[in-house]
Amino acid sequence: MAQRKGCLIGCGVVLVLGVAAVAALVFGVGKVVDAAGKTMLEPGVYQSVNVGDPEDAVRAKMPSGESFIKGALKSGGPAEPEGAVCSWYISAAEGKGGEETVFRFCFKDGKLAEKVEYRMK
Repeated sequence: MAQRKGCLIGCGVVLVLGVAAVAALVFGVGKVVDAAGKTMLEPGVYQSVNVGDPEDAVRAKMPSGESFIKGALKSGGPAEPEGAVCSWYISAAEGKGGEETVFRFCFKDGKLAEKVEYRMK
C-alpha cells in the first residue's frame, strides 16, 4: 500500500512538472513571437521614408521596435549619430546566407536624421 502511494505521489509530481514545462515553453514561444512582431519591418516602409521627414510621421509607419532583441540589433551595427535617438528593426524579407537585414532609424530635433540598412548574422 505504501509503495503504491509513493508511486502515485511520484506520478503526480512528474505530471505537475510536465504541465509547468509545457506552460513555460508556450510562454517563451509567445514572447519570441511578440518580440518579432514588434521589430519586423517591411522593406517598402524603409524605402518610403526619407531623411528630413518628421519623426512622428515616420514612427506612425512602424511597429514599436521595443523588445529584448534591440540590444543584439544595436551591437551589430555602425555607430549612432551624436545626440540622436535610434530604433532598430529586422527586415520582414527573407534573409540571405544566414544573415538578416537590419534597418536603423535615428531621429534628432523631431526629424529623421539618418536611416541605415546593414547585414547581421
